[in-house]
Amino acid sequence: MRLCYTCGGPKKPNRMNNQEKPILAQFSGRRESKLRLRWIVTLCSLPFFGMVTAFGTAPDTAFSFVSTRAVVESLNLAQHLQPADAGEVFWREERFGRGDTVSDLLARLGVNDEEARAFLLRAKSGRSLQMLRPGSTVQARTADDGTLLALRYITDKGRLIGFDKQGGEFKAVEQQLSLLPQQQMKSGEIRSSLFAATDAAGLSDNVATQLADIFAGDIDFHRDLRRGDKFTVIYEMSYHEGRAIKSGRLLAAEFVNQGKSYRAVWFQDAEGKGGYYTPDGKNLRKAFLRSPLEFSRISSGFAMRFHPVLQQWRAHKGVDYAAPAGTNVRATSDGVVEAIGRQGGYGNLVTIKHQGGFSTSYGHLRSFARGLRKGARVQQGEVVGHVGQTGLATGPHLHYEFRVNDQVRNPLTVALPAALPVPAQQLAAFNSVSAPLAAGLSLLRNTNLALLE
Repeated sequence: MRLCYTCGGPKKPNRMNNQEKPILAQFSGRRESKLRLRWIVTLCSLPFFGMVTAFGTAPDTAFSFVSTRAVVESLNLAQHLQPADAGEVFWREERFGRGDTVSDLLARLGVNDEEARAFLLRAKSGRSLQMLRPGSTVQARTADDGTLLALRYITDKGRLIGFDKQGGEFKAVEQQLSLLPQQQMKSGEIRSSLFAATDAAGLSDNVATQLADIFAGDIDFHRDLRRGDKFTVIYEMSYHEGRAIKSGRLLAAEFVNQGKSYRAVWFQDAEGKGGYYTPDGKNLRKAFLRSPLEFSRISSGFAMRFHPVLQQWRAHKGVDYAAPAGTNVRATSDGVVEAIGRQGGYGNLVTIKHQGGFSTSYGHLRSFARGLRKGARVQQGEVVGHVGQTGLATGPHLHYEFRVNDQVRNPLTVALPAALPVPAQQLAAFNSVSAPLAAGLSLLRNTNLALLE
């Protein structure tokens, strides 16, 4: 009798006949195929369940079947590194952050040079260093003891500014860089304010201001913005050696305000005159801007109100915009200065006469624009004064009035005339420019938003 090595019991003799062997072999083959298929399915399914299977070889596994042989080679050892020379110089680079001072920046750059620090803070040519904008990159060349040998940074105008130490004195260095423009595309969503949304999308204040100016004739950015409004922009960004230097012109934009979509594309004709139009060629430039200020909140609307100084109810014939003293006040349309000076409760007042029987007035100004006088011609968007609280005013704000044939109208709701569309003879050139820009806006409309969500 033979013993079974699996269970230790007696093993029965194999009485299988020759006919049963092929059947069992076929059955065993099928079973092995099914098991193999199940393993393949299982292994292929693991990634879909968030698991990864790794295969490896145990470190102590012996491979006796692999032939080996010893190889002995002589290697030349590397020489020991020599200590740095006392005259070693280093280039360091840091970004100027929000809240940074010049001293903070120099410390991060490894500058341990009080003489250089004092020079940069007091030198006339160094005043631009104190006006570095957040995000600007500054490079410093120092000796191993922290002595400043050179300093470089690039302004948002594409100029290289810096200082070199020559003969114990710092000499100013200035150079205009060659910049390469490239198109950039971004989109964002209003959560609290326009600037907060553009910051979140990685856009500069320059692009945000252009965006507001383009649609200023259709959207009052002081009161019309709503949470959930969306924007998409295509703009130029200038690069130097692969580094973004400054943002340029906004080439196309879409703004969805309260569910209504507004689109604009930039078009410049053969004579060099450019402007923003809708994709079908309508001019976006209105005869009047909705607001004489870029950004502020409305403190008093066009309605009856209780006058805070006179302590009585009276008609308020304009719109008051609360804004910090000194904020620029813009002419809302082309025109001629009809009156300028002090006028009763209005304080310092500018009145501009426009074509078509329109006129606008700007009151409580702290000061007037330099050189502005009666009879002077002004352009839409030109600064005519600065916010103040002269006259009957309890705080700095702008009082803005809008008249049609000497009758006051609410500037927030009055219908504003539009400018001329693209001339018929230029439509073909316009379409060749606007079509790809409009297609880019459609493509990008929700792309970045989806990634951010």
